[in-house]
Amino acid sequence: QVQLVESGGGLVQAGGSLRLSCAASGRTFSAYNMAWFRQGPGKEREFVAAISWSGGSTNYADSVKGRFTISRANAKKTVYLQMNMLKPEDTALYYCVGGGWGTAQYDYTNWGQGTQVTVSS
Repeated sequence: QVQLVESGGGLVQAGGSLRLSCAASGRTFSAYNMAWFRQGPGKEREFVAAISWSGGSTNYADSVKGRFTISRANAKKTVYLQMNMLKPEDTALYYCVGGGWGTAQYDYTNWGQGTQVTVSS
């Protein structure tokens, strides 16, 4: 099992940037595909981005493509989400997830508690 703890959220103006981090515990992190999901106010939870265990494959939601970048450092057991050109509609609780692959919530077995990102207009 892998336990996940997110950090890096905060308040930023539209057009700004934030980098989220997800620190993992457990010996099998390097074998886990990882992803980020988010849930905005009054919205359903949605897929944001995913990265394969090796970092060789990534996938993004259309809404963030070209603005967000997912990466990982297996030696540090950390996954990152670099978010640029942020928009008010990016406001959400961002979750780090692992243990699966795909764009659906049920594809993943491990979830962090989330970190809040708020983008002001």
